[in-house]
Amino acid sequence: MSTSDAFEPGQPYEDQATSFGSAADVYERGRPTYPAEAVEWLLPEGAQNVVDLGAGTGKLTRLLVERVPFVTAIEPSAGMRDQLIRNVPGAQVLPGSAERLPLDGESADAILAAQAWHWVDPVRAVPEVARVLKPGGVLGLLWNIRQGESSWYDSLESILASAPGSSPRDLTSESPTVGDPFLPIERRDFRWVLDLTPDAALAMVASRSYVITLPDQDRETLLDEVRVLLSTHPDTAGRSVVQLPYVTRCSRAILPA
Repeated sequence: MSTSDAFEPGQPYEDQATSFGSAADVYERGRPTYPAEAVEWLLPEGAQNVVDLGAGTGKLTRLLVERVPFVTAIEPSAGMRDQLIRNVPGAQVLPGSAERLPLDGESADAILAAQAWHWVDPVRAVPEVARVLKPGGVLGLLWNIRQGESSWYDSLESILASAPGSSPRDLTSESPTVGDPFLPIERRDFRWVLDLTPDAALAMVASRSYVITLPDQDRETLLDEVRVLLSTHPDTAGRSVVQLPYVTRCSRAILPA
């Protein structure tokens, strides 16, 4: 791992990284799930013990408990953990972070991090993940990125781009930092379309970290712009369900046996 990959968060970044607990309800309503094909590509065959790292309210955890006998969900935010425990009673839920995992060494077949790796310090997180994984285990990273051809989607992105602090972290999902002791990353993208209600679309916007941390008046102004878009755009006006195009960007790295 080169020194250029050093983790250097500033205060706005720190504020955004710790913002989600205060908005756990809206996060749960607004954030999408993940395609089954993406999850199955990331999971090693025959996995018995899997960790969902930065599990949030359990969007990925739900899919893992359907596929793996034992799932541990690690989430640093107490507000998010409360939602997670209610949403996915079949998972073990623990406080912790990528830099300090509350797990024994060589105890997991896979560690998956959905919508989370851009918040971690890879210099500390990578050796910690390697400690917990069994030899031959998989570190799987995935992000849902809004991406596609849709005129209402383009209008939505223009509104979001105007929000202070909205600089995208899409480059992290394109080429996440892992490095030694893992083998080179394998990448695959999965394209899909999310059907959601207008209220869920608004919640999706409200759950973005840079929106959560806006001053109240600025946040309401932004959300009002989205409300107007949803009620007036030909693709969304009067519709009970709207469509939002996504690509789920996946990376997996194997710890050598």
